[in-house]
Amino acid sequence: MAELSTLARPYARAAFEHAREKGVLAQWSEELATCAAVAADARVAKLLDSPSYTSEQQAKALNDLCGDATGADFKNFVKVLAGNKRLALLADIRGQFEQLKASLEQRVDVEVISAFDLDAAALDKLSQALGRKLEREVQVSTSTDSNLLGGVLIRAGDLVIDGSVRGRLNKLAEAMNS
Repeated sequence: MAELSTLARPYARAAFEHAREKGVLAQWSEELATCAAVAADARVAKLLDSPSYTSEQQAKALNDLCGDATGADFKNFVKVLAGNKRLALLADIRGQFEQLKASLEQRVDVEVISAFDLDAAALDKLSQALGRKLEREVQVSTSTDSNLLGGVLIRAGDLVIDGSVRGRLNKLAEAMNS
């Protein structure tokens, strides 16, 4: 969905710059999360996609549903999105906003997928090593996938480190076939 992310980018940057200038990044992060979750509900999405409602009605409905969870500046942002027929981009805008926020905070979210559960010591050691390599504060989330056979698969944004047995076997088979 490169097209959606391209459309969402200027809105995410504008929201990020506004929140950064006002010193309310955490607040806008929460407001975007709330609003995106509300907009993702099937009944709300149907209302937001309906041509029988004006953009003003859609913005008002979404702002009313979000209630006190969003402030006046954010409600105006929703009105701008509605006026430009971009309410469907809220989830993409939120994702890009969070990436900009993480970059500013020198933080990166890392997903570690392993064949077996990692103990706390191994996870801490891996987190420290990734922090040094990426020169950022690392926030690790873990999951298991028995298809890996052994080792780990690490995803940090665009960076993918495949240290799994399955990945190594695939590379070996590819080398032998060429």
